[in-house]
Amino acid sequence: MEDFGIYAVFGVNGPPQRLLSPEGSCRVCVAVPPNVRQVVLFSSGPWGQRVCVNAELNDADRFPITIGKLTPYNKCLSWEQWEEETWKDSVTLDVTLEGGNLVKADWSKPEIMSVKEYTPKDIVAPFAAREIRGKKRERESEEDCDENKTTTTGELENICPNGGVEKTTPLRKARGQSKRAQKLFSSGADATKIKGTANGAGEAQGIVGRTQSASRTKSRQAKTPTQTSPLVSPSGRWGQTLCPIDAQTAILIGGQGARMQFCKDPMWKLCTEDMSWVAAETLAEGPTPEARIGHTAVYDPDSRRIFVFGGSKNKKWFNDVHILDTRSWKWTMVEAQGKVPPLAYHSCSMFRGELFVLGGVFPCPNPEPDGCSDSLYIFDPNLSIWYQPIVTGNKPSPRSGHSACVMQQMKIYVFGGWDTPVCYNDMYMLDLGLMEFSAVKTSGKAPSPRSWHGSAVLSDTKFLIHGGYNGNNALTDAFVFDIDTNSWTEATLPQLSLPRAGHSIVTMETDALFKEDGDVDMDAGSIGRNLLVFGGGDNERNFYCDLTTVAVEDLLAAV
Repeated sequence: MEDFGIYAVFGVNGPPQRLLSPEGSCRVCVAVPPNVRQVVLFSSGPWGQRVCVNAELNDADRFPITIGKLTPYNKCLSWEQWEEETWKDSVTLDVTLEGGNLVKADWSKPEIMSVKEYTPKDIVAPFAAREIRGKKRERESEEDCDENKTTTTGELENICPNGGVEKTTPLRKARGQSKRAQKLFSSGADATKIKGTANGAGEAQGIVGRTQSASRTKSRQAKTPTQTSPLVSPSGRWGQTLCPIDAQTAILIGGQGARMQFCKDPMWKLCTEDMSWVAAETLAEGPTPEARIGHTAVYDPDSRRIFVFGGSKNKKWFNDVHILDTRSWKWTMVEAQGKVPPLAYHSCSMFRGELFVLGGVFPCPNPEPDGCSDSLYIFDPNLSIWYQPIVTGNKPSPRSGHSACVMQQMKIYVFGGWDTPVCYNDMYMLDLGLMEFSAVKTSGKAPSPRSWHGSAVLSDTKFLIHGGYNGNNALTDAFVFDIDTNSWTEATLPQLSLPRAGHSIVTMETDALFKEDGDVDMDAGSIGRNLLVFGGGDNERNFYCDLTTVAVEDLLAAV
């Protein structure tokens, strides 16, 4: 039987080179030749008891450019330089084997390998390679032109509000990510600065209104690959999803952190019984969701499955549907019929077992984000088909970064959002029985225009809007909307005083609350509904990894 091995191909003309073998080291580091623009990593032979192979492309400062994982079900990974904005010279490939008979399991000393240089006999580049380089030159030319333009249409559709954007420039560029985007994180020190106490990565998370230092510790570890202490909580991030699956459990998926890097720890399980985080180990069945931001994740309690849709990664845009079965913890990818465009920063609501997707940014022309959608798409999981319903009434204008709350299983309330260069604070309601949109005339002090805010249903008649980004600053305020009176009321609580955008807010049943010193109070009283706030950014290069709780009863009493 053929021996197990991990192989890599560097460049379109390079031969496969063996990196890991059964009798060799379980960890290897390879310097990618500077002229290589494509890397393919794959396994060959029976996996046996081996669990997975973790792979990282790191830059010269040892920060991850991108990550991936080989499993017995997903045996090949590929990367191309044009997909990764920070892929420059001095790139290294780190490969680590987990599980099986690890012969040399010295994690602190990876084996250092060099790539065998390969010069093809035929010096004429194949058609595919010439085409890739030609397209790359065209893209670089377009990007250089974009950089020389003076624009008043704003910044990037796919850039978080946490990147040190000039506060005097409230508008965003409607084109895609250009080289200028790298200036959002001008230094590693600034990018990894996290507000809060330096408690170390080993302390429990959950101080009310305070930010932990796990992300800062993680950034230091990234520069020193010999330090392999596992994280005990998620790193700081924005653009993630937090999806409750039962009364005591929520699943964190995706996100982007310091230096515009996609999180190395993309999936966590939160247990609200003791407010602890556990890295969610899943058995991949078919393609797993690629690292992304601006996606949505909704839970269907009847089938006990999480549906992940859309999102973006640099200049890649997704319209795929991935399903996580929370009973078997297996991923599957849906081969759906019908048409739905690649979308990010859209809203997705579950109603009667179907996914209602509204708005979002879409790439036009591909891969540049050049517009927002005003369309409603519905996905039927039973038939694995997308369709567009007939909708009447006064529908919302095109937008992204808005919120959508399902109220009383009858109506979806849509608030805010962004369509360059306009930010919204209007409200629309979709009657799910009549499939009719209508503008909602509100009273009281309404939230200012914003996008990338957090929202959560508090009761049958009330929902919360908190934080967000107004094109200039991350916001700190919170408002409660009453659908019976169509009125806004501002809520002032110290736990919600940090400026946040791109964060997650959910309501869950918990029997633990946090004390002022950051400890978990397990004797807080009877089980009650609490608001949980996680992550986000403050537009000052700070990414949060804290978990803040507020009793829903206290929040409603404040209004």
